[in-house]
Amino acid sequence: MGKLIDTVAWVHIVDGRVLGARSRGEELFYIPGGKRHDGESDAQTLLREIEEELTVRLVPETVAHFRTYEAAIHRPGADAVVRMACYTAAFTGSLAPSSEIEELAWLSYAERDRTPPVDQLAFDDLRAAGLLR
Repeated sequence: MGKLIDTVAWVHIVDGRVLGARSRGEELFYIPGGKRHDGESDAQTLLREIEEELTVRLVPETVAHFRTYEAAIHRPGADAVVRMACYTAAFTGSLAPSSEIEELAWLSYAERDRTPPVDQLAFDDLRAAGLLR
């Protein structure tokens, strides 16, 4: 196994669709979140990343672990595995793309192929749980 890329993500579902974010210059959407800074907990990383990327504040006491996934990174030739710890949480504010995020979208299961492999695992579980249409 190559390098491990340790990330956290916020699974936010409305009307059977999950929120996706696309970074500038990228084609794929991903479940919003990012990599931890040294010494950060999952919750601290999640709150920081979501505020930076989506301009909303997650409510700390509502953060709940959903599942954790691992899959090969989606970049050809790269020898790395992405670990994505997924959480749900309530939020305050209005969702808007910020920082490196160029676009937000509400993704259905049919749009699963527009996301990287690790996100596709989450899409499968969300669909199996009846949360994603």
